[in-house]
Amino acid sequence: MDQPHIPVLLKPLLRAVEPVSGIWLDGTFGAGGYARGLLEAGAKTVIGVDRDPAVFQMAQDWAGQYGDRLRLVPGTFSDLDELAGQPLDGVVLDLGVSSMQLDQAERGFSFLRDGPLDMRMGQDGPSAADLLNEVDEAVIADVLYHYGEERAARRIARAIVAARPLSRTAQLAEIVAGCLPRPKPGQSHPATRSFQAIRIWVNDEFRQLVDGLSAAERALKPGGRLAVVSFHSLEDRIVKRFMQARANSAGGGSRYAPVQDTAPAAFTLPFRRAIGPDPDEMEGNPRARSALLRVAIRTDAPAGAADESALAMPRLPAKGGA
Repeated sequence: MDQPHIPVLLKPLLRAVEPVSGIWLDGTFGAGGYARGLLEAGAKTVIGVDRDPAVFQMAQDWAGQYGDRLRLVPGTFSDLDELAGQPLDGVVLDLGVSSMQLDQAERGFSFLRDGPLDMRMGQDGPSAADLLNEVDEAVIADVLYHYGEERAARRIARAIVAARPLSRTAQLAEIVAGCLPRPKPGQSHPATRSFQAIRIWVNDEFRQLVDGLSAAERALKPGGRLAVVSFHSLEDRIVKRFMQARANSAGGGSRYAPVQDTAPAAFTLPFRRAIGPDPDEMEGNPRARSALLRVAIRTDAPAGAADESALAMPRLPAKGGA
């Protein structure tokens, strides 16, 4: 039996949420590494959710060994409370694209492997090529700037429109690289931010994240754990602010903005800061370098709604959108 991809921060995550027991939901099932880790650590049942139907086909070789302890459910984690259908003892979310998806050139996520310019985590909706070939230059520039923090967004958007139609990842990577200085040793590929931004756009990832965090709040039992692993600052900022806001720990007021009466906290925060990888993990798995883990523990307060204006969710200007 092939060994699964080792998920980033698995050991720190399991330590942070121990003792592991009861019913857990892995909202980004992928290659199943977190689900396996939870089952081996003592979870009675793990519900594996993923929007990519291909991952469940790949899991057929090993999932049977866990019997009815592992339940696989297609869907997006933004609906995890409905997909679970029962109160949960824990929720794990591993954000962004999986290494398994990056390794598959035909999925179109990687600028290092030429393939169709797709980037869809599921198999529905418009692909990256569809969107890049159809929308206005200004929309592409907004996507690159707001979702990828790409300072050369306008220059790259202009080059993309001039090169249309686009159909391959290598074509897009070459266009972006041609708009930016040659990277120095140790710097990331020049197309990194653009590919990230376009992938987030194609899959509506920020909306999915905010909805998924709220769904986890509704689904978790008192004492239930929410553990989220993110890989870039925009995701981590949303997770951090959501947890702080729902734990009533985002800071006090000032004489200009007095403290408002707040509802009982829906979470407590067991760690003051995000948990990162140790040197051994960074050496063994370069993808772990930018990973951050945040954990929150559900209280017995009723589930509420987060103030989205306080979450710093990047949004495209009203003039454009996908």
